[in-house]
Amino acid sequence: MVVVNWNRRELLRACLDSLARQTDASFEIIVVDNGSTDGSADLAASHYGARVIRNAENRGFCAANNQGIAAARGEFIALLNNDAEAEPGWLAALHRACSKRPDAGMAASKVLVWEDPKRIDKAGHLIFPDGQNRGRGSGALDEGQFDREEEALWPDGCAAMYRAEMLSRIGGFDEDFFAYGDDAELGLRARIAGWACIYAPDAVVRHHRGSTMGKGSAQRLALIERNRVLLAAKLFPWSLLWLNPFYFAMRLLAGAVMAGRGAGDTAHFPGLRGKWQMAAAIVRGDFAALRLIPRMLLKRAEITRIRRLRPAEIRRLILDNRLSWRDVA
Repeated sequence: MVVVNWNRRELLRACLDSLARQTDASFEIIVVDNGSTDGSADLAASHYGARVIRNAENRGFCAANNQGIAAARGEFIALLNNDAEAEPGWLAALHRACSKRPDAGMAASKVLVWEDPKRIDKAGHLIFPDGQNRGRGSGALDEGQFDREEEALWPDGCAAMYRAEMLSRIGGFDEDFFAYGDDAELGLRARIAGWACIYAPDAVVRHHRGSTMGKGSAQRLALIERNRVLLAAKLFPWSLLWLNPFYFAMRLLAGAVMAGRGAGDTAHFPGLRGKWQMAAAIVRGDFAALRLIPRMLLKRAEITRIRRLRPAEIRRLILDNRLSWRDVA
């Protein structure tokens, strides 16, 4: 059980309290602390008996999770964000889902909005053909529409379980991503390698959305934009990659329509100044991605070693799990 932390003492306390209430599950807690200065690492060690890995600096979500994964000893490795709180049966439900099938390399949680637990945050993931991804059902009222155990595209990294054997074969998080979109890259890479993801509706978590940087953070938006380009360059079949600018323009158009209505993600960047901040963040993200494209193309060649799906099957997987215009905006 891996929890990455960076200066979120009270959120971490609530997270670890929820893990202390888990039932029908045997596990250890590994907290990877990214150089916190608020005493949260000491709290995890002294009050909860967690094994704490202390980094001198913020190494990012990807590198810290990889440290925790390397230190874990179980057949399955669960991840829980420090801004999430799990219901008592969460871990056991993920384990049941992952254990049913030998090809189930991942299990996805039913993630609810902490401030409004009647609303879905994520129930697995979907993707737009330009590489932008988002939680399935994000923002919808929880009316039982996601109460069936079924296959999902991949889990959200804020509350997920991974089979250790799968991670050993395909590798962990890509540390070039640092944060945001990293779970999408790992999840799609796993699907390309032939592993399945099972969505477990009884594995319920409540999540404080955007608590790390804030939903109105331009830095967060730049990272999301950069990483959607990197994901596509690394993993998309060429037949979709050539169309990436077209799909990107479609998504921007959908976002502009929603902005005109004062809705969608643009609401986090109010006014004309906010829209300019959004545009500048997207441009920064794209330029940052360009510098890393050569590295992604080298990694793309390495994917051949683990690939089990043909390019046409990868394309179909992406298009079958495609975000709608409304959802992507």
